[in-house]
Amino acid sequence: MRCARAFMLAAGALLAANAASGTAAAAEQGDVVVFSTESTPLTAYSDPHGCQKLPPDAHVLTNHTDRPVTVYADPFCLTPGLTVQPGYGSHVAPGSGSFSA
Repeated sequence: MRCARAFMLAAGALLAANAASGTAAAAEQGDVVVFSTESTPLTAYSDPHGCQKLPPDAHVLTNHTDRPVTVYADPFCLTPGLTVQPGYGSHVAPGSGSFSA
C-alpha cells in the first residue's frame, strides 16, 4: 500500500510539473515590434526567444509579449540592458543594438 501511495504522489508531482511548464511555454507568446523610420515597415518578432539583433535604423521597440524584454546597446546581448515591461516601449539607439526575450 505504501508503494502504491508513493507512486501516486510521484505521478501527481510529475503531472503538476508538466502542467506548469506547459503553461509557462504557452504564456511566452506575443510580439516585439520595432519602428525604424517612416519610410520602412515595422519589424515584428513573433514569439521571440534568445538574443535578437535590432535593425540598424531601429528607433522604438514595443513589447507586446507577456514577459519583460531587455534591450542592449551591443548586437550580442552582453552589455547591461534596459528592461521593457509587457505593454510598454522604449527608444533604442540606432546602430548595433539587440534585445532578448
